[in-house]
Amino acid sequence: MSSLEPPKARYKQVADVLRDAIKRGDYPPGSTLPSQPELAREFGLNQSSISRAIAMLQAEGMIRTEHGRGSVVLDVPTVKRVRRIDKDYRTKPGGSSYAEELSKAGVKPRTDLVRCEAAIPPAEIAEVLQLGESDETLIRRRHMYADGKPVQIATSYIPMDVAGSVDIAMPDVGPSGMYARISERGFGPVRFTEDIEVRGAAEEEVTFLRIAPGQPVFAVLRTAFDAEDRPVETCLNILAALQWRLTYSWSQESTDDV
Repeated sequence: MSSLEPPKARYKQVADVLRDAIKRGDYPPGSTLPSQPELAREFGLNQSSISRAIAMLQAEGMIRTEHGRGSVVLDVPTVKRVRRIDKDYRTKPGGSSYAEELSKAGVKPRTDLVRCEAAIPPAEIAEVLQLGESDETLIRRRHMYADGKPVQIATSYIPMDVAGSVDIAMPDVGPSGMYARISERGFGPVRFTEDIEVRGAAEEEVTFLRIAPGQPVFAVLRTAFDAEDRPVETCLNILAALQWRLTYSWSQESTDDV
């Protein structure tokens, strides 16, 4: 470990040393850093300064603190997915931009369907879909992985009068495949919106994504509208903000609005 010198705050120097050690691989993903008393002795500092250094690394998403283990080094995927919204589901049904982007980057994608049922959605989702309190939706939740590492939670909600039955979800398909299916029922999407919020991760999101408590996540809510401007599906995507870059692209179809 390096010695500490002014004028930079000593706890920041400790964070720099530990960060560099993690990046070098001295502490691989899943390993633990020395305990705070050990670090305090090594750097000749009090535990308060060490705690501040550890808090910095946790805020950066490099470690998380686990009861009984201490500071565990996180495995942060280096591949950042580029998110695009210019795909036409009518000409390329069944595709998955998630799988395509990760495959292009040399990363093996995997998606597990962990929930598929008719149920009343959360109140905020019902409001987006313009549903009543007792109206059910087809709820499909997916856990998504990159090279076996959890990277995204996607939960889709479709009004049951649009879906018809839970059977429409089988066999499981990505968003464009489902748009093609509801199009066959007369509810084909013609317009999409996305609302993006950055917030602290909820407990279940922390657990699945294996991130530190309080880490920011992107909450991306994509809503599809049919020709009658009715919302026919909305999907909430949760992504660890430190792992992702969101890029949007579209085609200029007319110069009238330029």
